[in-house]
Amino acid sequence: MSTATALWISASPSLKYFNQPLMRYLAAQTNLAQWEYCQTLDEGSSVETAIALLHQYLKHQDDPVHLIGHGISGIVALLYSRYYPERVKSLTLLAVSAQPAVTWQAHYYVQRQLLPCSQTQVLGQLMVSLFGQKLPYSVKEIIHVLRLDLESSPSLHSLFKLNRLPQGGVSMPLLVCGSKTDPIVDPSALTEWAAWLKPEDRLWECLDGHHFFHYFHPQLVGDQILDFWQSQSARQSLLQLNY
Repeated sequence: MSTATALWISASPSLKYFNQPLMRYLAAQTNLAQWEYCQTLDEGSSVETAIALLHQYLKHQDDPVHLIGHGISGIVALLYSRYYPERVKSLTLLAVSAQPAVTWQAHYYVQRQLLPCSQTQVLGQLMVSLFGQKLPYSVKEIIHVLRLDLESSPSLHSLFKLNRLPQGGVSMPLLVCGSKTDPIVDPSALTEWAAWLKPEDRLWECLDGHHFFHYFHPQLVGDQILDFWQSQSARQSLLQLNY
């Protein structure tokens, strides 16, 4: 197969539109591929299945790649990086908490348990947390794509149980990006990553943009990612010279 420099993980097919501006910006400056996972209504929700299928794809890649993912896609990339570190050159996480199981869906199920509201009402309330007041679509369209995400992404949670995942870092260089206005992965949850960061790792916060900050600020986020990759290449070259 052709060698990609970077691989965007897409495990939320209904939300992939919000990745497109940043993906286009990165693809103009590097060899970026996309890997998609979509489960059907007949399948059980399983992050492990997504990881196994991702490995079927990446084990044929000639060289390790830069992995990128937002939300649950970032969680898939994080867990894959822990299982198969030899396949990953670096990891970039967008809106992923230090407790990785803290997702927008976790907030949704908590609200469904606490509030006497319908699914549509809860999703309508969550829209502001996810996008702020500047909605990219109509209210009806956003509720529709969020409902589809509950059905088609490998959720860790349900109405009956909220799960947790092991905290910690990864062996390869790590870039964690978030937004100061994101109430899902809020600044305190983001800064908890500091306990797991290595000297070569980075933690960066966008000033606004809520949970989908990379959609509203693709160039700003893209420049952070590209600079991170370039710094890692320079660091690797220096290490090889010293060796």
